[in-house]
Amino acid sequence: MIKKICKWALASAVIALAINVHASDSVKVGVILSTTGPAASLGIPERNTISLLPTTLGDRKVEYIMLDDETDPGVAGRNARRLIEQEKVDVIIGSTAVPTSIAAAEVAAENQTVTISLAPYIPTENQHPWTFPLPQTVAVMSESLFADMAKQGIKRLAYIGFSDNWGQAWLADIDRHLIKHGLELVATERYARSDRSVAGQILRVLGSRPDAVLIGASGTPGVLPMSTLRERGFKGVIYQTHGMANQDVLRLAGSSAEGMILPTGAVLVAELLPENHPSKRQATEFVKSYESRHGEGSRNNFAAYAYDAYLLLNDAVKRIDGSIKPGTPAFRNALRDKIENTHELAVSHGVVSWGVNQRSAFDARGAVLITVKDGNWALVE
Repeated sequence: MIKKICKWALASAVIALAINVHASDSVKVGVILSTTGPAASLGIPERNTISLLPTTLGDRKVEYIMLDDETDPGVAGRNARRLIEQEKVDVIIGSTAVPTSIAAAEVAAENQTVTISLAPYIPTENQHPWTFPLPQTVAVMSESLFADMAKQGIKRLAYIGFSDNWGQAWLADIDRHLIKHGLELVATERYARSDRSVAGQILRVLGSRPDAVLIGASGTPGVLPMSTLRERGFKGVIYQTHGMANQDVLRLAGSSAEGMILPTGAVLVAELLPENHPSKRQATEFVKSYESRHGEGSRNNFAAYAYDAYLLLNDAVKRIDGSIKPGTPAFRNALRDKIENTHELAVSHGVVSWGVNQRSAFDARGAVLITVKDGNWALVE
């Protein structure tokens, strides 16, 4: 009988050891960013933010493991698998672009690991329980753009956008605004992020005689159609997406950026926000921290998305029972549940709320309409 008890106790100890072998007092956060490739102008500021983050989440220590996906979905998927299977991370932040984020989310969902994406898209059914895309959705941001078109009396709209998920998302969104705002879509063109010329597409756009052109792009590759339009003498309004709101775009675009109109979060114009704006404090605190390290004027929406991912995780981890250890399925499940029940959390871009059937973090409070005047960002009156 004693031998049986000893054997049972030994077996129980082995099982307990197996369950807790990866348990830790530190939260492991995998970070997948596009710090090289076409989306590098977005990924590098995000990387800069990670280096500024506190060394704790809630009252627990945190370890960040950062990998570059080269703006390649295949690499992003492999990075996610490495972080989950080899590094045993509790959560993944990333990636930077929509295609790479989707690739990482597929692997993470398959392995029941939370992903906080820094690119906006709608998760698939398979991804949904574990995937939280943080940036403002196309639907949230487009409302302010199309309201401005109505205000300016735009009737004929042309579109040119990426030939990927991001470009398709904006093209699909246009349809719901056409009748509402009395618009006619007179041209639709697509191009790849890596293209070096869009001359043919722009000639067709100009041939349609638009009052305005909406460019469905992000980062520095979005400058190409805009500069080509201006070089060809287009005098109408150019609208861009929130994927273009960064300083590298301004530097590369030069005078062709003057007058472009785009939606953004609060960070780029933090000082211009009214005092009662819910993100005024978080946005100005982030700008102060980021620019003290990287120089005046270096603020960046994408850097701030990484900061907001930290604020979201910090809030969620605080609410997890202290007896649940990182490195375990129980912790990953608890983290997912706490993020899913986040309500009215003020961050630098707006106010975040989620729910069981919701995968859009921000509402209209996450959108500010801006333009470029004399080479600098300004609020649209």
